Parts: sequence; C-alpha cells; structure tokens
Amino acid sequence: MAGGTMRIGHVSVLVDDQAKALAFYTGVLGFIKKTEVPLGEYSWLTVVSPEDPEGVELVLEPDQHPAALAYKKALAADGIPVTMFTVADVSVEYERLTAQGVTFTQPPLDAGTVTTAVFDDTCGNLIQIVAPQG
Repeated sequence: MAGGTMRIGHVSVLVDDQAKALAFYTGVLGFIKKTEVPLGEYSWLTVVSPEDPEGVELVLEPDQHPAALAYKKALAADGIPVTMFTVADVSVEYERLTAQGVTFTQPPLDAGTVTTAVFDDTCGNLIQIVAPQG
C-alpha cells in the first residue's frame, strides 16, 4: 500500500475484567461483539458500533500490566476520560444510561460547539460522550 492512507482500525480501553466489560459495553452501551479469540487467561476481545460494524474496533484489553493500572487510576482520580464516544444527543443518552444504573461523573454540559457528559464504565475508566451542536 505504498503511498496509501492510514486508517485507525483498533483502539484499546484497559478493563479490569473482560467478561464484565463485554456485558457493559454490549448490554448497556449497545455495542456488538466483533471478535473474541481466547489467548490463555485472556482473549483478544473487540466490540464495534452496530451502525458501523466494519469500522473501528474497540479492544477490551486486560489492564494487568502495572503501568496500565497506574495510568487508569491516575486518570480516574483526576476525572479525566480515557476516550470519547460520539452520540447524536448527549441528553438522550444520559437519560437512557442513567435509567440503566450508569453513574455519571459529569452530567450533560454545554461546551459551546459540543455537549459532553462523562460516565464510569464499571471497569475502571471514565468515558466521555459528545455530540456536536448546531
């Protein structure tokens, strides 16, 4: 692919338990499982958006490396989301997820050109959702 354009194929989220993460990311957030390949104690486990099943895959990656645990704890302690998901309407998603028991650390916030909110993914991460305004 000389001179070709690179594209993002996979992005990782470090999780404390792959089974719990899969249940949350599919059952609560609405992603669908794309790949699950057992690799010893863990799996190569990915989910995708049902709206773009051939798009970017989110790897639910074990956080067992000591640096991964320190990184996650430091971000969460400072209230920093590890990644961002785009939604059509932050308020609608906030209501839907809150009704399912999801804990938000930041309710919908009008940030001028976007609306954002931040929730706890139950796996040690804060996730931001964002919708463009206008």
